[in-house]
Amino acid sequence: MNPLQKLFPNIDDWSEIGRACIDTLLMLGGSLALTVLLGLPLGVLLYLTGKGQLRPMPKLYAIASLLVNILRSVPFIILMIVLMPVTYALVGTKLGIRGAIPPLVIGAAPFFARLVETALREVQQGVIEASQAMGASLWQIVRHVLLPEARGGLFAGITVTAIALVGYTAMGGAIGSGGLGDLAYRYGYLSYKSDYMLVTVVLLIVLVQLLQMAGDHIVARYKQR
Repeated sequence: MNPLQKLFPNIDDWSEIGRACIDTLLMLGGSLALTVLLGLPLGVLLYLTGKGQLRPMPKLYAIASLLVNILRSVPFIILMIVLMPVTYALVGTKLGIRGAIPPLVIGAAPFFARLVETALREVQQGVIEASQAMGASLWQIVRHVLLPEARGGLFAGITVTAIALVGYTAMGGAIGSGGLGDLAYRYGYLSYKSDYMLVTVVLLIVLVQLLQMAGDHIVARYKQR
């Protein structure tokens, strides 16, 4: 009997835990990329159309803000259940990695959009006014001033969102999304094998710590420039 079997006698197949780790990383990577792709322009829109900003549009801001607040307020596991018909229409399945990514993105993109809006609001007004005085267009201000100046805050937002998505993927395991959450639910909770639950929790903690360390490093790097 090897040391792992002595420590965790109820775990019969370690390769299954390895596959669950890979599934979690695939869900995290795919959903984070799409979340940034959708949340970044939404956050820019919220910033630009807000009161006193470059293109104030109260009605558009109110609609976008309401949509973001509604999606952010729904608990993720409920959101996954509600979105099952939409998920099936988009990817052809409600389960597994493909079935998890649409609700993960829909749940995380509004959250990230708010972080983007907050990061952009921290850009010094004098820098924006200077670019306007030089005749920069709105697109040029966004691309060459706002986004570069807010890079530290944006990467911090991506880090926070990635960590939130780790939690979302774990919750999704309760309804068959796969990954470490699914493993913990099926074996740790339903089968009363606490070894699976312990290993899953440790692996999720390690993943979160690695994400936080990588994010802190990137943020510190851009703040030094």
